[in-house]
Amino acid sequence: MTEQPLLPRYPIYIPSKGRADCCYTARRLLAEKVPFSLVVEPQEADSYAAQFGRDRLLVLPFRDRGTVVPARNFIWEHALATGSERHWMIDDNIRYFYRRYRGKRLRCDAGIALRVCEDFTDRYENIAISGLNYVMFAPDEKKLLPLQINCHVYSCTLILNSLPFRWRGHYNEDTDLCLQALASGWCTVLLNTFLVQKIATMTVKGGNTAVLYKGDGRLRMARSLERMWPGVVTTDRRYQRPRLSLLTSMGCRLSRSPRRLKARVYRGSSLIGAISTRRRGKSSYGENLYDLLTSRTR
Repeated sequence: MTEQPLLPRYPIYIPSKGRADCCYTARRLLAEKVPFSLVVEPQEADSYAAQFGRDRLLVLPFRDRGTVVPARNFIWEHALATGSERHWMIDDNIRYFYRRYRGKRLRCDAGIALRVCEDFTDRYENIAISGLNYVMFAPDEKKLLPLQINCHVYSCTLILNSLPFRWRGHYNEDTDLCLQALASGWCTVLLNTFLVQKIATMTVKGGNTAVLYKGDGRLRMARSLERMWPGVVTTDRRYQRPRLSLLTSMGCRLSRSPRRLKARVYRGSSLIGAISTRRRGKSSYGENLYDLLTSRTR
């Protein structure tokens, strides 16, 4: 009897623009038979349909907004209409998924990586956003905790649909969304045990790269978030280019389900990563999820 692949429970959305022939995330999920919706602008629907099939497309009712923010909010409302508790928002330039085990990065199925993140996230009541770290930030042999609490989550994000806020602004919308969650007393979680290999920004054609990064685009992006979050975000320079610097002075503890606990917010101290070690049975694939996430790397 053929074993069925482990698939995510929550809907996956991939917003994409100008990359019908190089939409790496869609290629990976399609190859592994993981269901997804490719969110595209109407003028590009035919080109994407030729590559991935029209049944996998979610066509936007607008075009050429110069930023992905309107598309992200359209996706959020669509996910709410499906009745799902959370939804995946994944960038279109993810090449592979990895499992980090005993200090080594090993290729793994996308469905497994996403499902583990879902299972862990659903154990808590106050996780607003969770996701997978980048391969580049988890090199082999580097000692890392299995997860990070209350930090930014980029590119491969699992979002709670019932959150009262939305994507906003023109730049750095992912950082802003995480800050909105933390400022409202929610938690964010970034897994180091499962990773994504994302192709570097500005190295793939398409998207809104030409608009966002043109001229002094990086400086504009940094300054815009600094104006939205004064005292929390500052702009400095690293590697001869502007970058964001975030104040790490806010943290929340995770609350276990089903008992509802209001997240406590700590100010003026280091980020808090307190997770109860109380276990709650086996995961759907036979291995205790807490053990899977807390196996220390060597």
